[in-house]
Amino acid sequence: MKEHLSQLRLCSLFDPITDDELLAMLACLKPQLVHIQKGGSILRQGDAARFFGVLLSGRAHIIRSDSHGAHNVINVIEPGALFAEAFACASAETIPAGVYAVEPSCALLFDHKRVMTGCSSGCMAHSMLVSGLLRSIADKNLQLTKKLEIVTQRTTREKVLAYLNSQQQSEEAGPFHIPFDRQGLADYLGVERTALSAELSRLQKDGLIRYHKNEFEMLK
Repeated sequence: MKEHLSQLRLCSLFDPITDDELLAMLACLKPQLVHIQKGGSILRQGDAARFFGVLLSGRAHIIRSDSHGAHNVINVIEPGALFAEAFACASAETIPAGVYAVEPSCALLFDHKRVMTGCSSGCMAHSMLVSGLLRSIADKNLQLTKKLEIVTQRTTREKVLAYLNSQQQSEEAGPFHIPFDRQGLADYLGVERTALSAELSRLQKDGLIRYHKNEFEMLK
């Protein structure tokens, strides 16, 4: 695992842990290293809620699908991000959403039982990992609250503007990029792609935004 230390350091979960402690902890926990091609699943919706992971490289979406085949993008996963930790730590039987690579990706999967039951040596690094998981779950709840504020807007225009304003707040003034193509953004907002494209065109015509592909700029 030593060759993946720099990638693991992108994850704030391991911030309080030294390299030596981290390597010892990984030897104890024995996580699985998986490589996934674009479009492949890291975890599937309905899988047993046994694993949570850290994305080491690439990019992935957490997607929930309904019985009619409609997809809802719950979150975007970038390198260093945790995923599925809430499902695993809640002792759910299955995970209600899948994790799918949108480009070739590499991830490290942890068995939550190994993490939550501790180890025979009672190492401090292991305890810090559990504390970090709790912080991560709390942060994810805040992110979901923000998404709820966006998708509960009444119209497609209000949803688009709420989302773009939330992205603008995390960037410096000027153009910024969003982590979605048109279909991904439509799935995230819970609207039809054609309705989204039409609304984006109207917003640009009205002088409220400027955009090209996934680069946007708020003009008012």
